[in-house]
Amino acid sequence: MAKKQYFKLNYWLKSPEGEVVDTSEGGEPMSFVEGSLKVIEGIQQAVSGRTTGERLDVTIPPELAYGPLRPEFVNSVAMSMFEGIDNVVPGMKFQTNTGKELQIVKVVEVNEEQVVIDANHPLAGLTLNFEIEVVECRDATLDELEAESSAG
Repeated sequence: MAKKQYFKLNYWLKSPEGEVVDTSEGGEPMSFVEGSLKVIEGIQQAVSGRTTGERLDVTIPPELAYGPLRPEFVNSVAMSMFEGIDNVVPGMKFQTNTGKELQIVKVVEVNEEQVVIDANHPLAGLTLNFEIEVVECRDATLDELEAESSAG
């Protein structure tokens, strides 16, 4: 069986206009073992077979990133669900617990009785443009493989 690769990457996520909207620069590079569920498939495909020191520009469609916008993730809930919050306004984000996992929802519309919330990932439906630098690429260690399998 082929060994899984460990990657450490610097990245620059750019808007369609080329403006950097998120980056690892000045912070910790992204690191993962190939097959990780914590890193989008498009990035994993882009760096597969690459070597340390390579730089690449990658365009990742929603299907290989955070998926399409899903209308079923937009719901209307009673204003009473926000009891204790004085001024609920569009753009606010809240953490909810669905019982299975924590989820972040964004308020998109508010009226006197209802609040429309969107549980889509903020990058769902978007094509992502990355510049990636492979800082390190090597066989994953046993410890890294074990950490990855216990994190899932």
